[in-house]
Amino acid sequence: MSVLTIEGRARLLGDDINTDYIISSRRKRDTLDGDVLKNYLLEDLDPGFAATVKPGDLIVAGENFGCGSAMEVAVTVVLAAGIRAVCARSFSRTYYRNAINNGLLPVECDTSSIAEGDRLQISVEEAINVNNVTTGRTIAGQRIPGIMVGIFEAGGLVPYFARHGGFRS
Repeated sequence: MSVLTIEGRARLLGDDINTDYIISSRRKRDTLDGDVLKNYLLEDLDPGFAATVKPGDLIVAGENFGCGSAMEVAVTVVLAAGIRAVCARSFSRTYYRNAINNGLLPVECDTSSIAEGDRLQISVEEAINVNNVTTGRTIAGQRIPGIMVGIFEAGGLVPYFARHGGFRS
């Protein structure tokens, strides 16, 4: 397994960020195109949020990120905005699997010491560590199985199958 490193600026959210907060249902009536929907990312929580997102930003949240409906677009719109990882104290199981299957890294860790704008460096290998470059603190993330790291490395489940022709452990 190779070492992956993802770096970016922390964008802080709270607990119970549901999939309708991530992308409002009214926006999905017109299109499912991520390049369009990224302009409305989290608009019901913060109407100006999408305009301030920079490619490479990282979402940092509290408990139960991605709860609500199982819509896959709640993952693909985050990726379309240029965000490659979400750190949260916990995820809804469906959002977590949708994230891995689409190439978005969900990192379960204690996010309580991370502040808005902190520079984070996430390393993924045998263990996941979130290094807060701003504070110098390292936070241990929950391990994920090697097969899930492989799916993430490939960019999602479809590219993984295209590369490997099936599951490899």
